[in-house]
Amino acid sequence: MSKKELNWAVLGTGVIANQMAQGLEKMGKKLYAVGNRTHSKAVAFAEKYDVGVVYDKIDDMFEDENVDIIYITSPHNTHYQFMKKALEHGKHLFVEKSITLNSEELDEMIALADQKNLIIGEAMTIWHMPLYKELWRIVESGELGKVQVIVMNFGSFKEYDMSNRFFNMNLAGGAMLDIGVYALSIVRSFMSKKPDQVLTQWKPSPTGSDEIATILLKNEDDQLATVALSMHSKQPKRAMISCEKGYIEIMEYPRADKAIIVDAETGETREITAGDTEDALYYEMLDMEAAVLSGDVGPLQLEYSKDVMDIMTYCRNEWGMKYPEEM
Repeated sequence: MSKKELNWAVLGTGVIANQMAQGLEKMGKKLYAVGNRTHSKAVAFAEKYDVGVVYDKIDDMFEDENVDIIYITSPHNTHYQFMKKALEHGKHLFVEKSITLNSEELDEMIALADQKNLIIGEAMTIWHMPLYKELWRIVESGELGKVQVIVMNFGSFKEYDMSNRFFNMNLAGGAMLDIGVYALSIVRSFMSKKPDQVLTQWKPSPTGSDEIATILLKNEDDQLATVALSMHSKQPKRAMISCEKGYIEIMEYPRADKAIIVDAETGETREITAGDTEDALYYEMLDMEAAVLSGDVGPLQLEYSKDVMDIMTYCRNEWGMKYPEEM
């Protein structure tokens, strides 16, 4: 793509949209346009960030010829319909995690993007934080030996408000798509191959969403992982990647900027720091813009996003848990 200055539009006006606008400001540019189901919220958002275009209807965003990239920040279960319209109108897409509800939706969107020669990226912080790029480099160098076992925890205590998005099936609530996507993204990124053996258990919330889930994974290279998720029980956001010659520990891993590496023989520790937690959205958009301008989509890690979606879809199918849109 020869164009040097890309125009971003954001669909939604929540926390992520605010962070996205701030990230663009750090890049030295302004958000071009905003759209939201509630027009008054879009107007207020535009005033806050000096956004020049506010759409009366969301569909107007897809039809605006000046828009290059749309960042979709709406609930998971709205992504597919918005992605399809955007791609049909020639827009590149950056989509908040979880990128779709299931593998069928994602496969269809990838095929459509390929057909239209457009780029899709998942707004998964793990793919873009400088810390993970450095940790992947260290692991790939072989200095820690083979990755053997990965242990992931992520648990939040959410009150039993069944209208809240965390439990509401009409808003694609549940642990897997909300927090499990982070844990599984780390697992996939440190495994040499996609897990081909998956065992899982779950406990539903009163609405039928997944309140607690555990997952065991193994791939062809005999690398194993365990994942424990909960929405009504607090856990540390802790990742542990155990290699032959040491292990990596990462706390608050979704937007981490620090990790500890422990030597297996001596017990000595060293701290790895890279990036800044506060700049997570900035890093995401830098990678997305670079992909659109250069055509190099590698840093967007869409293949990993697809592998993670396949695992999540498999688990929910095993549980028999479907959202209304999937019935």
